[in-house]
Amino acid sequence: MRGRIPILAALTAAAVVLALVLVLGTDGDSAPGSDDAEAASGIPHVEIISPRNGARQASHAVVVKVMVENFKLAPASFEGEPALGEGHIRFSLNRVPDCVDPVKLERALNSAIGKGRLVGASFDYSRYSGPNGVLAEQLGVAGSYSPATRPEIFYRGLPPGFYRLVVALAQNNGSTTPYHAVTNFQIFPKPGHKRKKCQGGKISSAAAAERGLR
Repeated sequence: MRGRIPILAALTAAAVVLALVLVLGTDGDSAPGSDDAEAASGIPHVEIISPRNGARQASHAVVVKVMVENFKLAPASFEGEPALGEGHIRFSLNRVPDCVDPVKLERALNSAIGKGRLVGASFDYSRYSGPNGVLAEQLGVAGSYSPATRPEIFYRGLPPGFYRLVVALAQNNGSTTPYHAVTNFQIFPKPGHKRKKCQGGKISSAAAAERGLR
């Protein structure tokens, strides 16, 4: 009986993460077999290798790695004229608030197209995304996204909580394209750390995830 308790707790925690994934949203443009079809047709495609959707970790740093197909990363043309099939990557990392307004939560859960989704604070600043964040500040886009000309980025100093990462392909001049990928992950609090209780009728992000299961 004792051996079942840790297993049950793990399954419950995993279910909460999965539910929050539903609340935060995933890559709604993807469908079974669509990745292979896009690659075969020559359509640009980006896939997040790590962290995987629903990942849970104790480390407060994360190395994001992506795979890009049918799209050339062009450092020499960064901020230059748009060219077909080339450009750079936009990394956008947001953390769900510890306490969530139930009204906004319902709006997120009931939205079929993602409006009202729980976005949260951005971590696309030099303090967290390093050189990419420095570049974002130079371009005036800090807090919106971290630009990159390589298929990876390193985020550090992330507080515990639930995160949503959007990776999008952009043209040389920074214009967006419809090609993107989304992943959600959780960072555990430090051992012995207790979160503050929510005030003003708000509920915790964990409770928000549990509500998404219903």
